[in-house]
Amino acid sequence: MKQKRHLFTAAFLAALGNVSAQDKPNIILFLVDDMGWQETSVPFYEEPTSLNERYHTPNMERLAQMGVKFTQAYACAISSPSRCSLMSGMNAARHRVTNWTLEYDVQTDVESNVLQLPDWNYNGIQPVDRAGEHDLKNATPITALPRLLQENGYYTIHCGKAHFGARGTVGENPLSFGFDVNIGGGANGAPGSYLAENEFGSGAFHVSGLEQYYSKGTFLTEALTIEALKALDKPIANRQPFYLYMSHYAIHAPYNPDKRFTGNYRQPDGSGVYDAQLKANLDENEINHAALVEGMDKSLGDILDYLGERPEVAANTILIFMSDNGGQSVGPRQGILNRDPNYPARGGKGSAYEGGVHEPMIVSWPGVVKGGTVNENRVMIEDFFPTILEMAGAKSYQTVQHVDGKSFVDILKDPTLKRDRTNIWHFPNLWGESQDTAEGFGAYSAILKGDYHLLYFWENRELRLYNVREDIGEQNNLIKMQPDLAKQLAKELTAVLKDCDAQRPSYKQTGELIPWPDEAVIR
Repeated sequence: MKQKRHLFTAAFLAALGNVSAQDKPNIILFLVDDMGWQETSVPFYEEPTSLNERYHTPNMERLAQMGVKFTQAYACAISSPSRCSLMSGMNAARHRVTNWTLEYDVQTDVESNVLQLPDWNYNGIQPVDRAGEHDLKNATPITALPRLLQENGYYTIHCGKAHFGARGTVGENPLSFGFDVNIGGGANGAPGSYLAENEFGSGAFHVSGLEQYYSKGTFLTEALTIEALKALDKPIANRQPFYLYMSHYAIHAPYNPDKRFTGNYRQPDGSGVYDAQLKANLDENEINHAALVEGMDKSLGDILDYLGERPEVAANTILIFMSDNGGQSVGPRQGILNRDPNYPARGGKGSAYEGGVHEPMIVSWPGVVKGGTVNENRVMIEDFFPTILEMAGAKSYQTVQHVDGKSFVDILKDPTLKRDRTNIWHFPNLWGESQDTAEGFGAYSAILKGDYHLLYFWENRELRLYNVREDIGEQNNLIKMQPDLAKQLAKELTAVLKDCDAQRPSYKQTGELIPWPDEAVIR
């Protein structure tokens, strides 16, 4: 393997000289589902953690050596909001797809005795040029990222999880948004199964179009990768720039065993490897979860190898690695105080805390980004929309939606630049996995500005304030020590929410809208 990588690097560097500065770059966005910021052997914290020791992701390590690692990358705490922000450039408060979507006209929130949740856009985003009245009910019309890329000469490929629009709408089909190819994408936000012998699930969670792999026993992550690489052959043969949205279902539940890798997380006696953070052997779910991570990493390696066999293509291909929300910390996971999957951050998927929104992110851009570097500038998921369009050279485009994202091409080209990026989250919903407000779950809004993270919980109108630079685990609530700062951040958060025309929950008993964050009483 080392020999192969050495040859790849030499050929890659030689090819750099043959790429014209005017050529449109190929772009691969490699998006992982439910991957926590530390669920990798690549550390994204100031020092390695026990989680970095648990996981085997050599190809993420390889990509980090090729590009820049972002230590302050963020997304929404739930899948659909992140993916809708990515496709539209809108903050979730504005597009209003604030929880996960599936069935047409069906809210996915859990019931509350206290809150009446707003009538959010549970039918997802919809392509403005294809959507009818049926599709636009409780939905947001957008000019989609792949459509704009397509109009700028790109061959666009969707592979894996879509989760853009509810079943029965045009938005459930990635082809409606401007993708030339759709491999396995639909309304489902998870696979019914990763196993070919289970036909990759059934019913609403069936992953379709991969029937040829049923008899081969091919794991879903592998099947998607094979099909994605096949799809790349056409634009490369036609010398057409391509956009590959490699959107894996991994590492989302169900935690089916990927037997290619489960043995890497077992002791000789068959038990799970000892984890210092857990102070216990990994249970079966954690073994299978770790194998899902390694299988995802193999997919990344297969893509890098494919490019390595085509040095001129590799030298003109940008690869962006990102996750859509924090790692799962409830349900089937084994952990300590809900924190293990995202340690040392607190909380996990669905939570307002860092563990719910902090993501692993790497960008490789040959000839532009210096390999093996680190960037501490803050990035938010809606920033990917204008960034990818700028990378593609799409300078004059129009959208029906207001774009909240800010391109980070400038800080890729000049890593000495420092951005003053303020992040906003809005989740006026109740996620179905947990309502433990102590760990940041429940209906909330939040702002991250500078070193300070302010959380507002709608049900009890509680504000919490943390200095995440000094306290990444968000254990020391500063609300009583710095009330003036909290009030200022609450004011800024409220201003953005109002600008986005954000929806608010109300009290069931009275029907009265719950006050904005800046009206909360600090206690």
